[in-house]
Amino acid sequence: MSMPPFHLAFPVDDLAAARAFYGGVMGCAEGRSSEEWIDFDFHGHQIVAHLAPGKAGDRASNHVDGHGVPVPHFGLVLDMADWEALADRLRAAGTEFVIEPTVRFKGKPGEQATMFLRDPAGNALEFKAFADVALLFAT
Repeated sequence: MSMPPFHLAFPVDDLAAARAFYGGVMGCAEGRSSEEWIDFDFHGHQIVAHLAPGKAGDRASNHVDGHGVPVPHFGLVLDMADWEALADRLRAAGTEFVIEPTVRFKGKPGEQATMFLRDPAGNALEFKAFADVALLFAT
């Protein structure tokens, strides 16, 4: 099944810090940019960091499997090997995790590896992986 790429625009307060994080730490290729925004290739999806000082960051959290999950957040579902490689790269970069790389819903339908972090502007990101991605929507 072919999945169309999504587009997500989000606020940041410093474009140089966004460029260093998304381009450097996360390894996202940079596309078009201006003095007010930067396009990034987020695993085939288009995310755009827009300069909007004071508008970034999460506003609340919800309890999920023993953790306070930041709301809003965005991210990707990766295969397990890519998730593990990203976790290693983020640790090596000294990333401070909101929720350390862990497995949640252990032994239940939808068991998943997950990690949460914030970009330099405070936007929350989640990366997850499933041993069997067919269980993505398991209940």
